[in-house]
Amino acid sequence: MTRSSDRSSNGTREVMVEVDRLTRYYGPVPAINDVSFRAYRGEIVGFLGPNGAGKTTTMRMLTGYLPPSSGTARIAGHDIVSDSMAARRVIGYLPESTPLYTDMTVFAYLRFMARLRHVPDAAEAAERVMRRVSIDHRADDLIGQLSKGLKQRVGIAQALVHDPALIILDEPTIGLDPRQILEVRGLIRELRGDHTIILSTHILPEAQQVCDRVLIINRGRIVAEDETQNLTARLQGGPRIRVAVPADLDAATVSAALSAVAGVDTVAAAGDGVYAVTAVAGANPSPDLAETVVGRGWPLMELTPVSATLEDIFLELTAEEPAPIGDDTADDTTDMEEEHA
Repeated sequence: MTRSSDRSSNGTREVMVEVDRLTRYYGPVPAINDVSFRAYRGEIVGFLGPNGAGKTTTMRMLTGYLPPSSGTARIAGHDIVSDSMAARRVIGYLPESTPLYTDMTVFAYLRFMARLRHVPDAAEAAERVMRRVSIDHRADDLIGQLSKGLKQRVGIAQALVHDPALIILDEPTIGLDPRQILEVRGLIRELRGDHTIILSTHILPEAQQVCDRVLIINRGRIVAEDETQNLTARLQGGPRIRVAVPADLDAATVSAALSAVAGVDTVAAAGDGVYAVTAVAGANPSPDLAETVVGRGWPLMELTPVSATLEDIFLELTAEEPAPIGDDTADDTTDMEEEHA
């Protein structure tokens, strides 16, 4: 991948992150295997996957904490291997464990982080970023005395203090209470447009509410990539319809009658008189389903189109195949991510 921009229906989009066949081995185990994707200027990309899928390993390679075994990536045109220092200068990183000095005040810590990044006026940068994340009223408080939610804001502030083009957030809402989660999600949405953001999470509603585009990773490989609504439409197959009749009707008889309707692919009895009907792609059997039920003299309690959720898609794409007896590599990968950090 060498292009610096892509043509889309909205014009030319500048590519901020180009990942090209990135691979990382821990011994014989590939934690990341042949991963490629792009992130464009100003968008929020959700990086989803179950624990041990390789999300954190990918982020550590992008930020220069780990070298790739093969492949590479470019951040704002800078290669993470051959031009590593230049790539790091345009990245703000919040790892899963927020790197804070708890015996420093909020202002002193952020000024210190600005100085480490060679920001010309470190004090002004600290003041600016505290206002940006709404923590300026706690500037003189020791970080160790703050709540977890406020500490997370300080962690985001240190990732922003040098005004980076790319912000990488690894599980930014983990361990927060519901109100704190909403506040951090709101803050991330406010950063859209000014920064490109890669957000690692396994919280599916978070990806739906915050992200412009979603990458799903499983066992070290990208298994799906698209805008959330497009991904759902593309992967759910034919239309899905929920049909409900009285629970005392014979399930086999009802299933057979619904299966005989033109355009129906599968029928699954869900219990209590509810049936999940999947139609053939492009078909709309709803009118015929209603006619069939009413024609049999059965009361039609419900007939509702059902859209697959991101959670449905996620579970389908990341379903684990049974490992061979004695194969514990899935657990090993997660352990090795921590061991080699």
